[in-house]
Amino acid sequence: MDPVSLYLPGIVLAYTAFLLSIMSPGPNVLAVMGTSMSQGRASGIALALGVAGGSFCWAVLTATGLSAVLASYAIALTVIKIAGGFYLLWLAYKSFRAAASRHDIEARNLEGKVLSPRGYFLRGLTIQMTNPKAALAWIAIISLGLQADAPFWVAAAIVIGTSIFSVAIHCVYALAFSTRPMVRIYSKARRWIQGILGTFFALAGLKLLATRT
Repeated sequence: MDPVSLYLPGIVLAYTAFLLSIMSPGPNVLAVMGTSMSQGRASGIALALGVAGGSFCWAVLTATGLSAVLASYAIALTVIKIAGGFYLLWLAYKSFRAAASRHDIEARNLEGKVLSPRGYFLRGLTIQMTNPKAALAWIAIISLGLQADAPFWVAAAIVIGTSIFSVAIHCVYALAFSTRPMVRIYSKARRWIQGILGTFFALAGLKLLATRT
């Protein structure tokens, strides 16, 4: 089988998991929303780029770390996939619980004085790099697309592709949520979005647990 055809489904699955995870508004996304609403688009974009930069760092660390571990310990893939599968199921539970909740999302403005664009970038980078959940999320995402015998280009494709998506989508959040009407529109669709995300996370988690080798 052609190498691209062999590894492409896993890469696409990793992309899909990453994209849907960004659609679920966690603390980082809410911080981008709140900063854009209160400090303007420029500050929101700077913070978004910082968050995307942190996401890239986690992707590189996770991909290279997993590749090194898998090269030395074949059993590690099974352990990683079990951990990733249960984490995805936990995300599914959180998404379904959020879908059942009547509370709307609350955009968060970062506390402290108004910063320069560089300051907001560094703050976004710090927020993402000090978030332990980001590491767990990336383990789940990378393990969906990375097989034990995968060549280097597979990990590179996942890292580069998700990084491009991260920059684009976080900046779109900053641009869109600099206006309050967009927040209201998102709030109305929130429960449907969370329900769809929960379904995907559950299916992806079960897939990882069912294909541990």
